[in-house]
Amino acid sequence: MRIRRSFQAFLWVFVYLALTCAPVLVMFFTDRPAGREFWRDFSVALGFCGLAMMALQFVLTARFKTIKSPYGSDIVYFFHKRISIISFLLILAHPVLLFVFSPDLLRLLNPFDPTTPWRARFAVTSLLALFGLIGLSIWRKKLRLEYTRWRIGHGILAVAAVVLAAAHMYGVGYYVNTPAKQVFWFVYLFLWVWLLLWVRIIKPFLLLRKPFEVVNLEAERGNAWSVTVRPKGHAGFRFQPGQFAWLTAWSSPFADTEHPFSISSSSERAPELVFTIKNLGDFTARIKELQVGQEVYVDGPYGSFSIDRHTHAEGFVFLAGGIGITPMMSMLQSMADRGDRRPALLIYANNNWDTITFREKLEALKEKLDLTVVHVLRNPPQGWQGESGYVTKEVLERYLPNTRTRNTYEMFICGPQPMMDMMEKLLTELGVYVGDFHSEQFNFV
Repeated sequence: MRIRRSFQAFLWVFVYLALTCAPVLVMFFTDRPAGREFWRDFSVALGFCGLAMMALQFVLTARFKTIKSPYGSDIVYFFHKRISIISFLLILAHPVLLFVFSPDLLRLLNPFDPTTPWRARFAVTSLLALFGLIGLSIWRKKLRLEYTRWRIGHGILAVAAVVLAAAHMYGVGYYVNTPAKQVFWFVYLFLWVWLLLWVRIIKPFLLLRKPFEVVNLEAERGNAWSVTVRPKGHAGFRFQPGQFAWLTAWSSPFADTEHPFSISSSSERAPELVFTIKNLGDFTARIKELQVGQEVYVDGPYGSFSIDRHTHAEGFVFLAGGIGITPMMSMLQSMADRGDRRPALLIYANNNWDTITFREKLEALKEKLDLTVVHVLRNPPQGWQGESGYVTKEVLERYLPNTRTRNTYEMFICGPQPMMDMMEKLLTELGVYVGDFHSEQFNFV
């Protein structure tokens, strides 16, 4: 299984690089206009690479399971965010180099000049769309821009940037001046349009035909609610414990209002799914308003954060903070339903004793599993005998298996971003191999 995933990972990296470099190869290895300076063609090559990367962003966000499976959604979305900056800089380098070597071209930045050709106006508008795209993504939280509105605007700006850049390229005409180049760019843009149709029309239509219905709503500790849904008129899907899915409620899949949540139920009880969602504002604040019998839409499963990907492990360590317990609850309940008696250690950080989500359920699981639960409370009650404060290096050293046994365990981390960053740092300091601990986060923006 590991060899297969490694091969898939290598294959998709190769395909990505090939698609990114293809426009440049077509430019340099076919007939080019005579008398073109190197720096001009070099700037165009950078722009082509940036445009190809920008178009391929739609592949990364289209949620193709075969592409994300070798890496996991966290890594794919992390790459999506970082490569968007690189593609923007490559595209920006194209006009900057032109202006450095030909300052007279600066006049093309004036859209009100009647002599400015439309191809230049397309290029300027595309750059403005890219500035807006990157800026709103970086400063969304500081601007307090609601996620759904940001996501819709993000999609509009991304489409506008690519379409206008393509219009600029066709307006210039130098690199679509032969039948071979025209065929290449037609196929390339056709694939991009198909991706856009898949994301915005085809996939939402398929989800619309496979609704789920709410069958139970249960209040949990920590201002959270567990929503149980069941496929309505179809078989649903199987999932690996620890995976997540995108949930849409109060609207259709076409509305682009879906949100990612970990599945907290046992994989052995599929196709019934349980999502345990903490009220963090926006969409999550309305979860308690769901009604039994209400239709919702579920797109999944996704993610590689699962014990099923590490069947060789002799035991597991789970480091959870707050509502980050949800994927781990799925893994623990699945182990219980399977009769899996491998040792499991859960170190669970919370604010206080009363806000521990799944507190009683975790106690019940001890009877079915070889499970040790260590609660770490920032504000412990009077007379508390357990761990208090934060999960520190000393806490980990007290409870983690010894160094020899530790190397046979797989470790899973989920919680607030600062906590996950700290856990990864501490585990590394304790000599845990980076490939033996895994993080799950939904900070996609």
